[in-house]
Amino acid sequence: MQLIKKYIYHPVKNFVAKYYVLILQKIFKLTVIGITGSAGKTTTKEMIASILKLKGKTVWSRDNIDPVFNIPTTILRCSLFTKYLVLEMGIEYPNEMDFYLWLVKPDIGVITNIFPTHTLFLKDMDGVFKEKSKLVRNTKIAVLNENDKYLQKLKFTLKAKVFWFKSAEISIESNANAARKVAEVLGISGNLTEKGLVNYENPKHRLELIKHKSGAFILDDTYNSNPEAFISTLKYFNKLAGKNIKIAVVGDMLELGKIEEDEHKRIGQELKKLNFKEVFGIGKLVKFITPNIYNNYLDVLPEVKKYLKPNAYILVKGSRSIGLDKLVDKL
Repeated sequence: MQLIKKYIYHPVKNFVAKYYVLILQKIFKLTVIGITGSAGKTTTKEMIASILKLKGKTVWSRDNIDPVFNIPTTILRCSLFTKYLVLEMGIEYPNEMDFYLWLVKPDIGVITNIFPTHTLFLKDMDGVFKEKSKLVRNTKIAVLNENDKYLQKLKFTLKAKVFWFKSAEISIESNANAARKVAEVLGISGNLTEKGLVNYENPKHRLELIKHKSGAFILDDTYNSNPEAFISTLKYFNKLAGKNIKIAVVGDMLELGKIEEDEHKRIGQELKKLNFKEVFGIGKLVKFITPNIYNNYLDVLPEVKKYLKPNAYILVKGSRSIGLDKLVDKL
């Protein structure tokens, strides 16, 4: 069955999706928005979709599915009456974007930022930039983060018409700015845009603020983790927590390759600046962040439960394969 899926079902599905979306774009005037970047892709996608569905029938990528399978599946969910298709185009490996662009050429390409992510496979920041920037080298319109030094390099090299959005200290605000810019490009009114942003559905395990029955607050950001996104989350969490008790449970940031030690040490230094009462770690690389290391989420659970009380804020952050989302569920 697996061989049939690999060599017959998926290739056929990909070809059907490729030509179906081409027909929708050419004949039925479907507008396709592709989104990539090192952080904030999913939240930006949800924000854009929330705005666009107020204007017309909109289909967008679902979470928790590898884009290699998600993109053709999402395309095939479109009908002849779909007005907007919003696709998340996350990459981990060299030439992965080439496959996405073989499937579909978006009309608008959005890049949220360029950070050190998946450098185990992409080697370095230049490798990350090279792969992600392929998206906007193949679109008519590019929506880019004007505060990103790598994206600034594209200013005079793209054939696409470029629109810039401003980043913010807190990532969720940057995501909203990107969504606003896409809406502006598509001629959607400011009132409709803001309505969409107010009503967007925050993706689970991404900056999800939970009020616990004990009175404590838990910030669940366990879907994924990379250094710059981690630092942005810390700033957001610190703003939320104010002068209350601050606890952190952190997991390894994975797939960083040769920079993994330095980047974990950098996170450790940032945590020290913010006066956390306790920092618990799960994984192998967290030894560069904190001496309080546990084997798994079940081992640290009793320690975290001690802080389930009013005036306590608990941050849970790490790459999803570490399993910290299960800790949040147990709390």
